[in-house]
Amino acid sequence: MPNHENYIIENETTDINKKQEYWDTGIGLNKVDNLSPSKYLLNLSQKNVNGTLKYYEVENLLKTYYESQDTTNIHIQQEKECDLVSLRIAQLLEDKSFGFSPITLKNIHLYLFKDIYSFAGSYRNYNITKKEDILNGDTVKYVNYQDIESYFEYDFKEEKNFDYSKLDSNELIAHIAKFTSSIWQIHPFGEGNTRTTAVFIEKYLNNMGFKVNNNMFKDKSLYFRNALVRSNYGNIPKGIYPTFSYLIMFFENLLQNKNNKLENTELYVKNLFENNT
Repeated sequence: MPNHENYIIENETTDINKKQEYWDTGIGLNKVDNLSPSKYLLNLSQKNVNGTLKYYEVENLLKTYYESQDTTNIHIQQEKECDLVSLRIAQLLEDKSFGFSPITLKNIHLYLFKDIYSFAGSYRNYNITKKEDILNGDTVKYVNYQDIESYFEYDFKEEKNFDYSKLDSNELIAHIAKFTSSIWQIHPFGEGNTRTTAVFIEKYLNNMGFKVNNNMFKDKSLYFRNALVRSNYGNIPKGIYPTFSYLIMFFENLLQNKNNKLENTELYVKNLFENNT
């Protein structure tokens, strides 16, 4: 009889297609902050995909490379962030371990942004706003910093106790979209919230057995963020209400391989641009 008692130590995958997918997702997610990788990173990533370099070797080479660069230059700073975070997203997506807890969110943020942000892995201790293009400069109302832990406790408890077995496929997608929207709206960190949320949600979905179409995060990460904005923004006097419809379309493509047309231009709230000439 076969021996099923031994644990298997996970090593980097040798599946070239999966490797490329993880890298594409990592690089694509950085587009939410208008970040692009260096040519050096693109070269190193291909060596990793082909099995010539391990992830840790890529990181070591990147760190050595940026030691010789002028990191006071904003363009170099942005490339460094994109390069390191893309690498780390690829690593985390390949790693199949997962724990359903706000601790995992904090640890993802810490891993992605260590040596980039001084507050990596720490909740913000101040309130924030962010001018959104699709809202004509208005902002989503994020959770008060004093309430971050309470909101996480509530959202994670509700999700952990939620019974998916009673949902049809449309209800399931809607529920996942709403849970994602809820934890994103907390915006617990000073920067890097959308990238952290995306990695967490993908790992959560993989943990539940879903097959994720990573082309969505590769090509439509900005749409994903803007859809999260629309799911959390309302201005009742102007007839604007939060809508999950755009986020649901994104998740239908992500999990059901639908071909909803996802255009950022559709996410602009036209009422906010009227009489603004």
